[in-house]
Amino acid sequence: MEGSQKSNSGLKVGLVILLVLFLVTAFYTSKLYSEKQENEKLLMSEKQQVMNDLNNMAKDYDEAIAESELKNQDLVAARDRIQGLMDSLKVSQNSVGSLWNYKKKYLALQEEMDVLLVENDRLKGENQYLASSLDSTQTQLAERTMFTDSLLVQNTQLSTVVKDAAALQTVGLVGMGVIERNNGKQIPTERARRSDKLKICFTVAKNTLTESGDKELYVQVIDPSNNVLGSNAQVEFDEQVLNYSLISRFNYENRNLNICEYIDELEDSKFEEGRYTVNVFNDKALISSSEFELR
Repeated sequence: MEGSQKSNSGLKVGLVILLVLFLVTAFYTSKLYSEKQENEKLLMSEKQQVMNDLNNMAKDYDEAIAESELKNQDLVAARDRIQGLMDSLKVSQNSVGSLWNYKKKYLALQEEMDVLLVENDRLKGENQYLASSLDSTQTQLAERTMFTDSLLVQNTQLSTVVKDAAALQTVGLVGMGVIERNNGKQIPTERARRSDKLKICFTVAKNTLTESGDKELYVQVIDPSNNVLGSNAQVEFDEQVLNYSLISRFNYENRNLNICEYIDELEDSKFEEGRYTVNVFNDKALISSSEFELR
């Protein structure tokens, strides 16, 4: 009887030990599973962050490429590398080693992008300087031409000389599409669908014979479908009707005056692709004409 009781006590002790071991094992198994789930969740979050960073980098490249008048092959190649890395990341395994490898590649691409965008801005600045120098040369040439012309008309009647020589003249007439940022920065573009406005610039040439004061010129912008853009208002000169886009008003002080005017896009459509014509009138007299094209 006593032996049977000892046997039962030993069995109970063994069952208690087995139960304790089972509970401990279940606890650690549950803990390991929870840690695994948490690690996978963290890896997925980190992976998505890297994907977002790559996507933002790709957008910066897209914007820089779109703003370049000439396609920069280095920017295009870098953009393609980012897309390849994004495609690879989408199908990659969720592991610490794999994710760290993609982070290192992203950091290397970030350093490359900083260098490329600085170089791209430098090239754009040089192009703008060359364009500005060309405009200055054209203005000087126009001044010399006006001076020569004034010498040629000295033998005409004095009243005609004074009237014609005193008329306002414009040089360097150019038109272009521009992208307008929220901060007011304007970026020239040849793309019709990206143009927020048309920018029309010209220089009212220096003329000491012209009386200083408030002046106005009529600007006419004609789209590829032969429509007059802007206000498309009318003014009549001696039974001659002129349709104009806008009136450029300014204060003239007998020296070169650079002027830029803008045409907003239509409310229900973008600017058309094709060739645009720009005319500037001093009253009914056409004093300047130019063309530009949007693709």
